[in-house]
Amino acid sequence: MKRILFTLALSVGFLSVAQISSSGEWLGNNDLKGNPYILASDEHMELTKESIAAYNESDVEKELTFYSNKMVERTKEFSTNWHSELKKVTNEPWAMIPVQVKGSDNVHMLVWSNESREWNNGSTQKLSLMEVFIFDKDKKIDGFVQWRSYDSDNEFGLPAGGKFYGKNENEYAGRKLVFSNRGEVEVIESLIENYNKMDGSACQDLFAEGAIFDTYDGQRVELTEGFFDAYFENFESLEWKAYGIVPLKIENTDPESGVIVTASEKRVSKDGTIWDKELVEQFYFDLNGKIKYVEQWTRDKKE
Repeated sequence: MKRILFTLALSVGFLSVAQISSSGEWLGNNDLKGNPYILASDEHMELTKESIAAYNESDVEKELTFYSNKMVERTKEFSTNWHSELKKVTNEPWAMIPVQVKGSDNVHMLVWSNESREWNNGSTQKLSLMEVFIFDKDKKIDGFVQWRSYDSDNEFGLPAGGKFYGKNENEYAGRKLVFSNRGEVEVIESLIENYNKMDGSACQDLFAEGAIFDTYDGQRVELTEGFFDAYFENFESLEWKAYGIVPLKIENTDPESGVIVTASEKRVSKDGTIWDKELVEQFYFDLNGKIKYVEQWTRDKKE
């Protein structure tokens, strides 16, 4: 009798577990907010596998057959260009879960994978991916979101690299560098545009009060109010052309940044003198996004 009761209890317990049909919660700000997730049909998993197989074969036309018309319009050009640059790509999923928010027609196909890429130019890359393929009610992929984690041995694409030393001993020596994205590129582009137009006021607005400029020939200039207007009075024309703009900061420090600008500059003075050089300049930005210090190096142009 005890054995029968024990077996019955186990059966009830297993049935209770099996009866769990939903879990989690959608927290998006819409009518479905608060609804749980439910498992969706494995058919979406099979369709995703087929689309990934087409991706690995670089068969763009076949890959696009799994997409909605709207998705095809958004991605066809990108997909074509992407695969034209790749010699080989291999995506290997290691987990796939089809889910949908209760009450929604859309299915979210959650996919974890490892991907290796080899470009026609010889570059290689490995990364781990977490992706969401969003299927509409017609079982077509209508959206796609991706998160990635890069292999630390990658040749490029890492979020940090290089190493900062500094001119003197400091607490940051040895830290990696990261790209900064606080509008520095736009500021430099604006500076170049207004410098070439010889708009002193517009140039001055981009600099912090008391900014310092160490020139290529050893002079130190304080960029006080009116400096640019007085400077531009000497020239018939100015032509500053950037080759590259690279905004960097030291990893895990405050938002102050430095921007390396390589360029050429031609100055035609009102007395007819022509100054024509190639430049390397470093612009240092303060916490308010203003340029506080510039140092400059030049060389004669090479034919």
